[in-house]
Amino acid sequence: MDNKANLENLQRSGGLKAEPPDPKECNGLLRSARDRLKDAGNPHLSFASRFDLAYNAVHAIALTALRLQGYRSDKRYLVFQCLIHTIGASKVQVRLLALCHERRNLAEYEGYMDEDEALLGQLMEGAKALMSNVEEMLGGHGWE
Repeated sequence: MDNKANLENLQRSGGLKAEPPDPKECNGLLRSARDRLKDAGNPHLSFASRFDLAYNAVHAIALTALRLQGYRSDKRYLVFQCLIHTIGASKVQVRLLALCHERRNLAEYEGYMDEDEALLGQLMEGAKALMSNVEEMLGGHGWE
């Protein structure tokens, strides 16, 4: 089954909503992701702040990839899982994002944050790689 068919199946099951891509939204999401990634690299910020910035940056990148395919989801984990279909992300990349999603939820809902600098580094490197792929997609739409 091809990527488009997988996304269509997710729409039929209710996980995704079809919505035409919006250049202003996509450019805004990537601008936000760039700013957050830059700020996440600031060693003067707390670990929790840097992790939150990097996590939200990668979510904006993944959401942009999904929006460029004509879909939207309000479920963060599904936005990350769709990266396999939207930009051909590897299962390893998606597993990293799933782990970060779990850590984010622990911090957000239970107040527990394990300070793992190695994980934050992997998240930031992964975000930069995904950003490059999404920027290529965006350029293919002739928007940026």
